[in-house]
Amino acid sequence: MKTSKYQKRFYRDWVKSKDLHLARVMVRETDLQILTDKPVNKGFVEGRINDYRRNIEDYIAKDRRFLTTLKPITVELQAPPIVKRMAQAARHANVGPMAAVAGAIAEFLGRDLLRKGYKDVIIENGGDIFIAATKMRKIGIYAGKSRLLNKLSLKIESQDTPISICTSSGTIGHSLSFGLADAVTIISKNASLADAAATAVGNRVSSRHDLQKAVACARNIKGVLGVIIIINKHLTSWGNVEFVK
Repeated sequence: MKTSKYQKRFYRDWVKSKDLHLARVMVRETDLQILTDKPVNKGFVEGRINDYRRNIEDYIAKDRRFLTTLKPITVELQAPPIVKRMAQAARHANVGPMAAVAGAIAEFLGRDLLRKGYKDVIIENGGDIFIAATKMRKIGIYAGKSRLLNKLSLKIESQDTPISICTSSGTIGHSLSFGLADAVTIISKNASLADAAATAVGNRVSSRHDLQKAVACARNIKGVLGVIIIINKHLTSWGNVEFVK
């Protein structure tokens, strides 16, 4: 779950993709970095973000629990698709639906751009990433004070995309986490699920002794393809994960 407090995304300065066009789009608390194979129409992007935010905010106005609960809830059959997707992800991960909001917006917008003919689309929303690629890409993992582990990147093959890589932290940033992991990264075809699962798994990590039970938690969430957990100098991973430096 995100707060309204803005924090500078300093890690964006490390992005190196000379073959892609880069854009920054901010709509209130939503702050996106977008990389695409051709320039984006910022008016279109802002319009879609506003639409998705309005869908979520209007639903919250009808059911305040959607914003505040830390547990799954049932939503109305006529709820907007993004609200339904967030609620479904929350149910699979056993967290509140707002734990899926950043991933949901990234993926819904990413698929909008794919439908408009873009071939390469990378959308990063506060550490939650939706990616569709025509060639191999590297996605870095930022783990705060763990300098050695910060040199690691994930290798994402084009044939595996579209895919999502979402990260939660108990020591960095403004996400709500009940754990102390420096980074919990989840890989899934579903960005809402990846975002919610990262929160759920992160909540279970208070020390290195919790790593195995946290991995077991990730493996039990349907739709999770891989997980990486970093706490201090300790790293564990499972699933469809390939590291490169």
